[in-house]
Amino acid sequence: MTAPLAAPVSLPPNVYALDAPPAPPPPPLDGSRRASVAIVGGGIVGLTTALHLAEAGVDTVVIDQGEPGWGASGNNGGQLNPGLKFDPEVIERVWGPDLGRRMVDFAYDTTNRTFALIERLGIACEAQRGGTLRAARNANALGGVEETARQCIARGMPVSVLGREQTAAATGTPAYHGAMLDRRGGHVNPLAYVRGLARAAIAAGAAVHGRTTARALTRRSGGWSIETPTGTIEAEKILIATNGFTDDLWQGLRRTVVPVFSAIAASEPLGADRLQGILPDRPAVYESGRITVYYRIDAHGRLLMGGRGPMRPIGSPEPLAYLTDYAAELWPQLAGLRWTHGWNSRLAMTKDHWPHVHEPAPDALAYLGCNGRGVALGTAIAEQLAHRLIAGTAFTLDLPIVEPKVIPFHAFWPLGVWTAVQHGRIMDRLGL
Repeated sequence: MTAPLAAPVSLPPNVYALDAPPAPPPPPLDGSRRASVAIVGGGIVGLTTALHLAEAGVDTVVIDQGEPGWGASGNNGGQLNPGLKFDPEVIERVWGPDLGRRMVDFAYDTTNRTFALIERLGIACEAQRGGTLRAARNANALGGVEETARQCIARGMPVSVLGREQTAAATGTPAYHGAMLDRRGGHVNPLAYVRGLARAAIAAGAAVHGRTTARALTRRSGGWSIETPTGTIEAEKILIATNGFTDDLWQGLRRTVVPVFSAIAASEPLGADRLQGILPDRPAVYESGRITVYYRIDAHGRLLMGGRGPMRPIGSPEPLAYLTDYAAELWPQLAGLRWTHGWNSRLAMTKDHWPHVHEPAPDALAYLGCNGRGVALGTAIAEQLAHRLIAGTAFTLDLPIVEPKVIPFHAFWPLGVWTAVQHGRIMDRLGL
């Protein structure tokens, strides 16, 4: 199995780099080495899995074609949202009473696990636990929000429904019909977080190599051989955790997900006068709709507006006028606000909207398809992936292990994504 040789990649011009501690200097792989576990992908999933493996005494090596956090792991909206894309009743109906119930318990506990890991490791990443607000722009969306809340409350979760006036007080805008508040949510500086994970994994004994592209993967007796431009890794077990940047290292895996660019615009610090009344409790907000807009105020008073963006890399806020104009629509007092940064990165969306764990061989795992919930979900599943790599089938995951399925007409994904985004925005605006 061979992957195309990719040129070294660099971090997009995001606002997070202004405040994140420097990245640990992961050197390129130099020569050949052996390991118990080799991980391809140095984002949140790869580094957190390596951390847990190393803490368990497992010889682990991570390789990535860039520095830790250069992809979506360090460039996302920084939101920590509990749950999956689907309501608890849907999860339990699709996956059955045992696995479905475990999936619900696991998915809605991912933020707790993430905040606990940040605290245990002492990662300085501007972690704020102001809750998650799922806001409804119209009456139709409000019905869905209220139904999700009902199901969560029935399972004893710390969730509440806010009426129109309460939502206006929580957000600073009268635009919403209501919202669901989940107090377990929050947000982080994701670049600072992933860099902290890299430092912790290295300190625990894992080897992390940047600027090291996996060019070919070969099955060997007793394990795997990964060829890179500067050396070879022989490992007993492997994990592929490349998400939106998945290539052809494992045949067909790239075509099981659709890469989607998610974009963020960051403003200058608002100052006390403009901040007055806007997200006073500092929640992470995401709108209920087909094409989600999400936003938050960071630790430095900047407004970060996120959503689906151009299906190409960007490096300034100018291509994101639909987000910056929308901010002025929500808060008219922000008209004329200066937007200093705009960037994007590639997420991985699955056709069925479930996160995908694959086990294509007894000693190989792949995880991809976070569907926009990669920070908390990726952190939590990484611990379970580490247990699976150590114990094999003796350890049962709280997500299903599924067979990879290639998406038909995958080569046309840019056109398909653009069409879906435009249609979704129209439907959301019409309240349908």
